[in-house]
Amino acid sequence: MNLFDQGLLDTPFGWSMSLLVGLAFGFWLERAGFGSSRKLASIFYLRDFAVVQVMFTAVATAALGLAALDVTGLFEVERVYRMETLLGPQIVGGLIFGAGFVAGGWCPGTALVGAASGKLDALAFLAASMLGSLVYAAFWPQLEPLQRVGDCGLVTLPGLFHVSAGVVAAVIVAVALVMFALIHRLELRTQRTATS
Repeated sequence: MNLFDQGLLDTPFGWSMSLLVGLAFGFWLERAGFGSSRKLASIFYLRDFAVVQVMFTAVATAALGLAALDVTGLFEVERVYRMETLLGPQIVGGLIFGAGFVAGGWCPGTALVGAASGKLDALAFLAASMLGSLVYAAFWPQLEPLQRVGDCGLVTLPGLFHVSAGVVAAVIVAVALVMFALIHRLELRTQRTATS
């Protein structure tokens, strides 16, 4: 059931479901070790590839799930909210996000997990994120004209390459499998180097 389509998102039931999903997501992030900024930041030093593996698995699972639901007619992929492609703001935002991730060792979601685990650096990261949001809001009138730089409209991979969602899902899974194999080989080589 889609809570938004049913008009239930802002009801007590919608809030309860959102809370349960959020708690479950946070629990599994913590179980995967993502409540540690050292583990998260180690991807940038090519020491631990868990973040890449989890993210690729999540993207591949979502792509397969959406394609399967679309093919069976249980859910139309077109109903999923998609942001327009705005190259300027998205590239700048991605660079700021990446710099913050490298410097702080957290992203906003994992910082919440870290804060729930009692990590003081996660609390500091969240405070800095909130401060950054307030600064952005304060300068919104000056920044608003830049929001449409590189406006490409709604761009999707199926639309861009004129293929079905199933084909895109298959390509994503293939890329993920190749990435997992390369990571496995790199980890084996690293282990051999460390023991020799």
